[in-house]
Amino acid sequence: MKAVEIAKICHEANKAYCEAIGDPFMPHWGDAPEWQRASTEAGVAFLLENKNATPRDTHASWVECKVKDGWAYGPKKDVEKKEHPCMVDYDDLPAEQKMKDSIFLSLVRTLE
Repeated sequence: MKAVEIAKICHEANKAYCEAIGDPFMPHWGDAPEWQRASTEAGVAFLLENKNATPRDTHASWVECKVKDGWAYGPKKDVEKKEHPCMVDYDDLPAEQKMKDSIFLSLVRTLE
């Protein structure tokens, strides 16, 4: 399976998970802005290149990519300001956010 196909599946699973935990604002893959699809594709690429990566590593890679793109910590996600509440150390993430990293990693490993 191609990396972009894996990214699409991961994105849709993440959308479903977000809705299940009360965050209904994530668009479907086809409606997602380019920056959001690119972020998911970067996460998949990271895991395909780093076979021993953990959810902690996945989160650190995501934060690094966000920082390079001008994002910073903010108390709530604000696309215009490029702020996100998950721009913290893995240990400081809420359990449901850690689960997103675990689900993402598991899907990539299953589909690669």
